Amino acid sequence: MVRTAEEVVAEAVRELSPDTAANRFVPLVAEGKAPREAVAAFALEQHHIITSDRRSFHQLALRSTADPSVVPFFDALAQGETVALERLGSLTAACGLDDAAVRAYEPRAGCQAYPAYAAWLALHAEPADVVIALAVNFAAWGDYCATMRDALREHYGFDAEACGFFDFFAEPDPKAAEQCLSAVRSGLDAGRVTERLAHRYGRLLQAYELMFWNTLAGL
Repeated sequence: MVRTAEEVVAEAVRELSPDTAANRFVPLVAEGKAPREAVAAFALEQHHIITSDRRSFHQLALRSTADPSVVPFFDALAQGETVALERLGSLTAACGLDDAAVRAYEPRAGCQAYPAYAAWLALHAEPADVVIALAVNFAAWGDYCATMRDALREHYGFDAEACGFFDFFAEPDPKAAEQCLSAVRSGLDAGRVTERLAHRYGRLLQAYELMFWNTLAGL
């Protein structure tokens, strides 16, 4: 029986859903116990992550020309990273950081493992498989951003503008969800999806994201 894109994505999300209890940083922020320096480090690390991921998504779009329905998914992600980078400026400013501080910051290896692996996927993985892996990862990322947004307002005094970065990722995007399914559907029709590999990529992305959060928790 041929599986649908909806079934493939739903199974990946179900099987690879992260152990949220393993994330040590988000609960600290939710309780107002994370130091402001760690919140600032989050913003500084994101400057490097977003610029890297934007290039990775552009590369995946370029490699997806054989599957026209896959290209809009990665193009939209790259455009979204541009919006996120713009909103990140208000967060770094709320942390008391200026442009010089952003430029001078030296990123931590544990925080940059995720974008490094995303760049590897952009060069080596089948784009349709990457779509599935990212669908798994984005589901967890959105929940974390919602928690961070609410906690920074309640415990740290950040205003709506400062939390705009988290707002961007926290709310479900029906258009993005449909683009994801369309891309997976195209990949399935073309025989380009290997679910075993897609799950591997998703599992590793989840692990590297957890490394990001727990590196911050150690500050």
